[in-house]
Amino acid sequence: MADEATTIELSKEEKAVIDALEKLNVVQLNNVVKYMEKVYGISAAAPVAMAAAPAAGGGAEAAEEKSSYNVELTDGGAQKIAVIKVVRELTQLPLGDAKAVVDGAPKIVKEGVPKADAEAWKKKLEEAGAKVTLK
Repeated sequence: MADEATTIELSKEEKAVIDALEKLNVVQLNNVVKYMEKVYGISAAAPVAMAAAPAAGGGAEAAEEKSSYNVELTDGGAQKIAVIKVVRELTQLPLGDAKAVVDGAPKIVKEGVPKADAEAWKKKLEEAGAKVTLK
C-alpha cells in the first residue's frame, strides 16, 4: 500500500493500538468506530458522503448509480433465534457475535454489499422475522 518513500513511523503506544484493533472482529471494530464518531465527533464516512453529495441532485440517476448497500438490521423480531442463525449464515460470525448484532439492533450487519446480494440478504432476514433496511 505505502511505498518505501512514504514510510510512517509509529510510536510504541500507536503500534499497541493498531495491534489491538487488528485483533477485533467486524462487529467489535464497528462498535469502536461508532463510539469514536459519537464521542469525538468524527466520521469515518465523511469524505465519501461529501463526494456523493453532488450526485444526490441527480434524483433517479443517483439511485441507479448506487451499486453497493449497507444491510442494517433495524429489529430482530420475535423469532430472534431464527434471525441469529441467518446472521451467522450470511456473515460467518461466531454465535456470540451474531447474537450481539441481533440484540443490538438497529445495527449494520454488513457494509458495501452488492445490490443483488443485499436484496437477497434482506429477503432471508425478513423471512426469519427481522426488519431490515438497505442504506
